[in-house]
Parts: sequence; C-alpha cells; structure tokens
Amino acid sequence: MELLNPLDGYPAYSASYTGTAGSTTAWNPGPEGVVVWSTTAAYIRVGEGVTATTSDTPIPANTPIPFIVPNGTGAPWRVSAIQIGSGGTVYAKPINQN
Repeated sequence: MELLNPLDGYPAYSASYTGTAGSTTAWNPGPEGVVVWSTTAAYIRVGEGVTATTSDTPIPANTPIPFIVPNGTGAPWRVSAIQIGSGGTVYAKPINQN
C-alpha cells in the first residue's frame, strides 16, 4: 500500500460550491498529488486554471480521494468542484507518495 505524505509549505485549502463551481486558492508547482474530499458528492477537476463541470470525476461525500497533479506549464494549479446533488465544501491538501 502506498502511503501519502502531506507536504509542509503547501497549506490545505477549501472552497464552497453549488451548481456553480468553486475553486481553491492556487498552489505553486511541485507536489505529485493532492488529496481531495468534500461534504457532499461532487465533480472534481485538478490542474492549472481549471473549473469543474459535470463531465469531470465524481467523488462521494466525506471520502478522501488522491488525485495526480497534472504536469502543465509550471503555472500554479488548483482544485475545482461542482455539486452532483447539493452544494457543499471541497477540501484539498497537496501530497507526495512515500
């Protein structure tokens, strides 16, 4: 089993979402991944300047899910979420694998 390593220097962020996507504050490049969880079922997108849509990855409520941070242009990246059935809050913490 892979262990997840929360990164110092990369704070956890949260964002509220409804039928309109909410996005976290952006992090600088560096982390391999991010662990994401939400208070209600939500669609999630991770990357540079992203905005979640109903075509993105669905996750269940209250279930931490690790996502890979896509290698892009080296610009800051963020997590975005939009509701599946009702609004909520998405939480995210950058990680590396141990």
